[in-house]
Amino acid sequence: MVVGLRLIRCSKNCRGYVYRNIFSGARQYNNGWPTNYFKKIAANVCIATGIGVSALTLYTLTAECKQSPQTEEKESTADAMKVQQKQLSLEETIERARDIVQRAKDETGSPGLVVGVSINGKTVWAEGLGYADIENRIKMSPETVLRIASISKPITMAAVAKQWELGKLDLDKPVQFYVPSFPEKEINGVKVNITTRQLVSHMGGIRHYRKDYMKKNKETDEKANASKNTGQKTKNKAEEQLTEMELDEYFITKSFQSVTESLSLFKDDPLVHNPGSEFLYSTHAWTLISAILEAVAKEPFEKHIIKMAKELGMDHTYLDENSPLIYHRGRHYMKNKSGKKLINCPYVDLSYKWAGGGLLSTVTDLLQFGNVMLYSYQIPSSSSKQNSAKNSAVNQNNTVKPGFLKPETVKSVWAPLYKYGKKDDFFYGMGWFVNEENQKYGQGKQTKFCVSHTGNAVGGSSVLLILPPSSKAMDNPPKGVVVAIIVNMISVNLDPAARDVAELFENYYLGQDESA
Repeated sequence: MVVGLRLIRCSKNCRGYVYRNIFSGARQYNNGWPTNYFKKIAANVCIATGIGVSALTLYTLTAECKQSPQTEEKESTADAMKVQQKQLSLEETIERARDIVQRAKDETGSPGLVVGVSINGKTVWAEGLGYADIENRIKMSPETVLRIASISKPITMAAVAKQWELGKLDLDKPVQFYVPSFPEKEINGVKVNITTRQLVSHMGGIRHYRKDYMKKNKETDEKANASKNTGQKTKNKAEEQLTEMELDEYFITKSFQSVTESLSLFKDDPLVHNPGSEFLYSTHAWTLISAILEAVAKEPFEKHIIKMAKELGMDHTYLDENSPLIYHRGRHYMKNKSGKKLINCPYVDLSYKWAGGGLLSTVTDLLQFGNVMLYSYQIPSSSSKQNSAKNSAVNQNNTVKPGFLKPETVKSVWAPLYKYGKKDDFFYGMGWFVNEENQKYGQGKQTKFCVSHTGNAVGGSSVLLILPPSSKAMDNPPKGVVVAIIVNMISVNLDPAARDVAELFENYYLGQDESA
């Protein structure tokens, strides 16, 4: 405004200059008439010019003052539009996820794959790709019942944790307290104890399927006889080159009448190492766990685990038995010795490892189990002083149900206890693999907390992954993403695909929360 007034004053000065100089001669020329005439015209021109210049200047200044906010507003709008463009719809997210699992299926030559995803407890995608039965051209579907292999371990762990909560099971007592028939063990002539806590974390020293460590020990004791050792070394070397799926114990056809009878496979074998000193993944250890669980629950493990599954809403989870009619059961496949042709898997009896790898299920049942665990993890604890009053009021209205397990129990089960392999962020808890939240470099790769378990069986591979957004208690749990994938093919690593799919759906639902 000040600038405008100065410009108007300048215009008045300009008008005075016109009076004094330009029209002075005209005033002398014709008695002043032309002078007065042109004087008025010049005055109006000067005034109009001054006002115009002032208005133009004010407009320019105003535009300059508003230019930055307008630009920022436009930029923020543009950024918002970009974010909106990047935010995928559910259909687009599913399309991208389908491409991920389709690649996993194609690259491994799996005849069929079924995948399921839930967000905040609700299934948002479940689909089958390929064939559950190639010979009869039956397509894979979410209802297809398949071998879930080692995902049986976290399901069994839920049963163990429940007995622990009830005070019926002490995780730190020697296993002989519950299973007296299991022999006591020694390391270098010194008696050692194995506990349930060590077993559920693969720290008990019990062997897996491979038994060549015993032959190595025997060979060490017989080193004096070089001629005998030559042949033995060759044999051991050949056995070491066998993959896990080629070992004899993967293809057992004998039917065991009880879990106690199944212990005969390994109970007399020496320990691989001192209990608690090293991590050694062992499915046989879970057979011993099932015998312990059977003792504290006071009923056969087979009955107890299926009863629990039904209680949790897993109506299509079964023992992998050959005789019963199980509707929608898929077939199981492998490659021939040359690796060029698909063949049916040989018959196997999995009664020796119900707890560690002997269950059948569907992806929808696995999602259900994952959400039961997620709900238990996030439900407000009744022991919390902050939430006790709220919980009492809520429970009186019967609007919030208790979790199958207490949140403190699930946190203990999902705590990263022992490093698995060479990856710094890959640990094992109790019956679950655990990824810690970690970011090594600023703006670098960020690993989020999640729990999972993979499985490999004769003619089946699987993965179950749970990605919670937070470890804190939440309103209306469960919150988070659960992914389940199963293929009817031996030795397929599905973990990378599950993690990519989980990340896609996490981005989708976080975007929905931000836009809400």
